[in-house]
Amino acid sequence: MRALWALLLVLAKGLAATNPPNIVLIFADDLGYGDLGSYGHPSSITPNLDQLAAGGLRFTDFYVPVSLCTPSRAALLTGRLPVRTGMYPGVLEPSSLGGLPLEEVTLAEVLAARGYLTGMAGKWHLGVGPEGVFLPPHQGFHRFLGIPYSHDQGPCQNLTCFPPSTPCEGSCDQGLVPIPLLSNLSVEAQPPWLPGLEARYIAFAHDLMADAQCQGRPFFLYYASHHTHYPQFSGQSFAGRSRRGPFGDSLMELDAAVGALMTAIGDLGLLKETLVIFTSDNGPETMRMTRGGCSGLLRCGKGTTFEGGIREPAVVYWPGHITPGVTHELASSLDVLPTLAALTGAPLPNVTLDGFDLSSVLLGTGKSPRQSLFFYPTYPDDVHGVFAVRNGKYKAHFFTQGSIHSDTTPDPACHAASPLTAHEPPLLYNLSEDPGENYNLLGVVAEITPGMLRVLKKMQLLKAQFDAAMTFSPSQIARGKDPTLQICCQPGCTPHPTCCQCPDTQG
Repeated sequence: MRALWALLLVLAKGLAATNPPNIVLIFADDLGYGDLGSYGHPSSITPNLDQLAAGGLRFTDFYVPVSLCTPSRAALLTGRLPVRTGMYPGVLEPSSLGGLPLEEVTLAEVLAARGYLTGMAGKWHLGVGPEGVFLPPHQGFHRFLGIPYSHDQGPCQNLTCFPPSTPCEGSCDQGLVPIPLLSNLSVEAQPPWLPGLEARYIAFAHDLMADAQCQGRPFFLYYASHHTHYPQFSGQSFAGRSRRGPFGDSLMELDAAVGALMTAIGDLGLLKETLVIFTSDNGPETMRMTRGGCSGLLRCGKGTTFEGGIREPAVVYWPGHITPGVTHELASSLDVLPTLAALTGAPLPNVTLDGFDLSSVLLGTGKSPRQSLFFYPTYPDDVHGVFAVRNGKYKAHFFTQGSIHSDTTPDPACHAASPLTAHEPPLLYNLSEDPGENYNLLGVVAEITPGMLRVLKKMQLLKAQFDAAMTFSPSQIARGKDPTLQICCQPGCTPHPTCCQCPDTQG
């Protein structure tokens, strides 16, 4: 049977090499494990995502390596842990000197070399740099329409509500330039009206798909939605329509965007030739309470190495190739690049990758080659190394630390007031039985069994070996800031930065 599976996999890869699929990679923002209807939320309105999950392969154990925006996005596009690429600690800001190093090979570059027409719509957050050197057009994307960082990294208070005259809730960063909407390297609007963005992104995506079809080449669309990051926004068709307030409205628009993308693919007759992946960058920002999302039965959220911060909803859909169902195999956003390289016949970059080829899981020909996962905190260092390790069904926390992003939950271990704490022995959980990380298997010494001791030693060995083998690259975020790097559509204008405004002719 194994020999037959191997033969089928070889044949499938050969088919992919001659007829590589179109790829749509949809990346949500601050979406929790428990936010979608298909993952158990009782009042979320997500029919398109639920339909995608019903017709595709839904992952129950899909992870990001760091529960924060910039490092998570770097990991997705490079297949490498952020400490290898310098995308730590914290996140990049509009005036940051650093960004995703150009010597890093992105998924877009891998697929462009395979003949794909590549495009990105939405949130970048991997750096701007001098003259926009770190922006998507310099990282393998032929086309880009989006905002270079989070939409709250600039004065956005009057940009998130419908109609435009409505007073908006939510805080945004002050003293910075208004957020720019970029078309490739040019400013399309500064600031754009955020509730109108999704329609523009969908039009961009449709044009990319149609143009690729006309050119007789496959396309790669990276659709990095701003939803459901705080402060939430949504267009006229969704404002005030959900049962979850502004967060639910934003989630409804995200879901509708997924539906619009699938409709565009279908209208072009490309459903069976298009592989669609949906997941998110990190868990919910619970400090925002009802406007911060839901991690379901998982512990804590964004900013922590508990399950609520790093385990994400994930669905892969490819009619005729991927059998609908649910998989409990271990998977990570780090695995996206090597998996897509295998399915498209593209060569892998000549660097150390932290991801695995999961094509056997997707095609139903075998199990995941991934046995372990290693999780860094949002501010890592090579002294403490990884904070947590998952191996099989077990997870060990060697260090824990709360985060302001996970404030307001009933669990004080999630909060910013919870300090960096070393655990010796580590906290040990059986996630198959206890995904909420409620019951430490090593909490009562008298009950530690020989089997648990073997698991403990295995976890300690995995961490020691992993930390010893890891080399941290110099931090790009620690390179500092230069306020003159903030994008301004009217360079040299006064008074700066408020003068950096150009009319949004399409808003």
